[in-house]
Amino acid sequence: MAILDILTLPDPALKQVSEPVAVFDDELRAFIDDLEETRRNGPAAVGIAAPQVGRFQRIVILDCSTTRKPVPNHGRLVLVNPEITHWEGYEMAREGCLSVPDYTGNVIRATRIHLVARDPQGASLAFDMEGYEARAAQHEIDHLDGMLFVDRVVSRRTDLFKRKVYQKGGKIK
Repeated sequence: MAILDILTLPDPALKQVSEPVAVFDDELRAFIDDLEETRRNGPAAVGIAAPQVGRFQRIVILDCSTTRKPVPNHGRLVLVNPEITHWEGYEMAREGCLSVPDYTGNVIRATRIHLVARDPQGASLAFDMEGYEARAAQHEIDHLDGMLFVDRVVSRRTDLFKRKVYQKGGKIK
C-alpha cells in the first residue's frame, strides 16, 4: 500500500467531474487500498474521494465510526459509483476537507439521504443515512462532481473560517 499525494485548492483538477467505474478488478481494489491508507494518514479524515488523489473515477471511502458523533453510522464503507436517490431535511454545520487544509466552512446539507452504490467487487449496496454520516457522504460525493465545500458556503465572508493549526506546546501557528 502507498500513501498518495492529496490535491489541494486551488488545483484546477479538483473541479473535474469523475467517470463511473466500469471494471471491478484487482487493480481497482489495490487503488482502494492505497486510498484507504491515504485517508488514515490524513488528520482525522472521515472520508476521501478518488479525485482528491488525482484519479477521476467515482470512488469514495467513508468511516464515521470513530468520530465524536458516531451514531448512527454504517462503519467503514467503500462506495463505488455512489448516487444519492433521495434526500430530506436540511441543516447548516461546519465542514473541513483534506483538499482545503487551511479553512473550514458552514454548509447546508440534507439531514437524511438514501444512497445506492457498488462495493469493490461490483455488488449492489443501499444505505439510509442520517446526521453526520449523511453529511460526510454528501461532502465526498461532491468531490466526484468537481465540487468542494467552499463552493457550497452561503457567504465566503461570513461562513468561511481560517483553520487554527496547533504546534506542540500549545502555540497557535
